[in-house]
Amino acid sequence: MIHLRLFGRCRIYHDPVSPVLVAPAQIGWEAWFRTIDLVTPRRLKGRELLERTRGWWTVEPDDVAETVAPLGRLVVGEKGELFVELTDAAAVESLKKALEARFGDQVLLAP
Repeated sequence: MIHLRLFGRCRIYHDPVSPVLVAPAQIGWEAWFRTIDLVTPRRLKGRELLERTRGWWTVEPDDVAETVAPLGRLVVGEKGELFVELTDAAAVESLKKALEARFGDQVLLAP
């Protein structure tokens, strides 16, 4: 498997940025008639982390996910980085061409 970092252009500074999951999301609970002292930490999945780029990137994350899906899989790395997982070099080249055709220089892949 080949893993490449996924970067998008920052809406404000126009430099390439990528989301990083620093800590797991913490889900708590509230009830009407009782107190629940339970917090469940959960790591975000690749698509969920990509969705957090809405408003930060110059492109819509749903459009990026739609372009990536036929060729690769969005995953979160061990250190929380957003990656695209691809099977071989041909898939890498196809994805690079698809991203460039749809987004120009606004979405980038890096090792």
